Amino acid sequence: MATNVAQDRLGDLFVSEGLVTHQQLQEGLREARSTGTRLGYALVKLGLVAEEELTRMLAKQYRVPAVALDRVEVDLKVLRTVPSDVAHKHLVLPLRRVGRTLTVAMANPTDLGAIDDLKFVTKMNIEAVVAGEYTLRKHLERYYETADEQMAVILEDLIEEDDLEFVEDEQDDESLAALTAEVNNAPVVKFINGLLTDAVMKGVSDIHIEPYEKEVRVRYRIDGSLQEVMKPPVKMKAALTSRVKILADLNIAERRVPQDGRIKLRLRNRVVDFRVSTLPVIFGEKIVLRILDKGNLTFDLSKFGFEPKAEKDFFHAISQPYGMVLVTGPTGSGKTTTLYSALSRVNTIDTNIMTAEDPVEYNIHGINQVQVRSDIGMSFAAALRAFLRQDPNIIMVGEIRDFDTGGIAIKAALTGHLVLSTLHTNDCPSTITRLIDMGLEPFNVASALNLLTAQRLVRRICTNCKRETTYSEDYLRAARVPLDWAAAQTFYKGEGCEACEGSGYRGRQGLYEVMAMSSTLRKAVMSEASTDELRDIALDEGMLTLRMDGLKKVERGITTLEEVVKETSVKSD
Repeated sequence: MATNVAQDRLGDLFVSEGLVTHQQLQEGLREARSTGTRLGYALVKLGLVAEEELTRMLAKQYRVPAVALDRVEVDLKVLRTVPSDVAHKHLVLPLRRVGRTLTVAMANPTDLGAIDDLKFVTKMNIEAVVAGEYTLRKHLERYYETADEQMAVILEDLIEEDDLEFVEDEQDDESLAALTAEVNNAPVVKFINGLLTDAVMKGVSDIHIEPYEKEVRVRYRIDGSLQEVMKPPVKMKAALTSRVKILADLNIAERRVPQDGRIKLRLRNRVVDFRVSTLPVIFGEKIVLRILDKGNLTFDLSKFGFEPKAEKDFFHAISQPYGMVLVTGPTGSGKTTTLYSALSRVNTIDTNIMTAEDPVEYNIHGINQVQVRSDIGMSFAAALRAFLRQDPNIIMVGEIRDFDTGGIAIKAALTGHLVLSTLHTNDCPSTITRLIDMGLEPFNVASALNLLTAQRLVRRICTNCKRETTYSEDYLRAARVPLDWAAAQTFYKGEGCEACEGSGYRGRQGLYEVMAMSSTLRKAVMSEASTDELRDIALDEGMLTLRMDGLKKVERGITTLEEVVKETSVKSD
């Protein structure tokens, strides 16, 4: 009903301006109703009104600026801010981005539902201008049909073929080499080469290639957040999958079960490893490539952002000749990087360091690294037993998953070895409870532990577009942020710019909760104190919870309050 009223008003404007007669208007209305399109589109299609006149009248009707799309060239980066399905659904074309504001051309700039959808999808403010529906549809087809081909060209231009080389293990069989040589003739090869190179150059941590019924979606995980970057033609779906599986030395004929492999890429004298995982889904195989770029890895613990007491406690714990240091947190919180950094700090010529990992993510010179293979009996526990016969000084266990692994790790820590490992728990006090719940004796846990660290990663504010901001009292209360603390702070957030691709964030920062085992804490563990009691003792001794450490990063303008609230539990207050 509202649409008919709007069309009638537009029709009245056309008649009053003398652009059409009443008879032509009725003809246009019949065409619009029979085809389900807008009156303006129907009038242009029938040749009764010029597109320029329609645009002028729409601007007058909606009281917003008009745009002549034939005179506008849309940048590919801007086009990618609005997915094709959303653009076609709402008849919108993104035109330009300035900071956090995206200007879009719309056939109906008063469609608040469409504008709300765009705000949600793009995470930007929307500024609407009006364009004729006929030209808008034409330009939507033009831009979104060619966007994928343009992206492929851009990716190809990022590299010279001489700069890129895939490094194969010596045991690669001849049939695989022959198959690879055959596939190298396919156009998809340049696309995959460009994709991998682009991801490395942008500091991406994971590439997701996802097949759906009528499209293929490629997403990057940058600074912990997934972003859609392109939609290759659906006809490339099988070729993309096969190419990646061949590079990762996987069975391209097996599509029913998950597979894991690795790709080694030499890019401009820099070797990058990709950990490849395939998963059968209903429309093909989803592929995730984890990028292990040692060149982007920082092993200097002093640059991690520990608070002074936490840093002193951590350095002291890893310099001890025996005992256990545990790093806890969810997947993707940087636990492995912290452990590698600790090992690099104690890696000297007179120290025998051995690690059991699943998988071995980075090769570090001077450290004996073992790949865990549970399918053939080489579990963490089996590796640990073997290590104790190899005269080790320092042992790193990738993860304590069960009683056997935990028991052997504690035995090693109590018999003159420094043991480093990880656990999937939320904070330091609950880690002790978890170990005891595994069946380990409280006395042994208390005696073996030197220190526990819980950590999270938050995004850093982009320094290029960093601006002051404020928060409402309702938000602060809901987030359980102390109001008196907030009143004394100056808060910042990124507005969004080219440098951070409109996100307002660039890079990541660790939050750390470091609990050194004092005599008081050891006694509490032996008496099987609760998690809350352990936390209270640690806080009295100067420990900062993850939330407290996060608020200190907010005070310094390193990250936003939203990031800290998202990554730390309110129970940590």
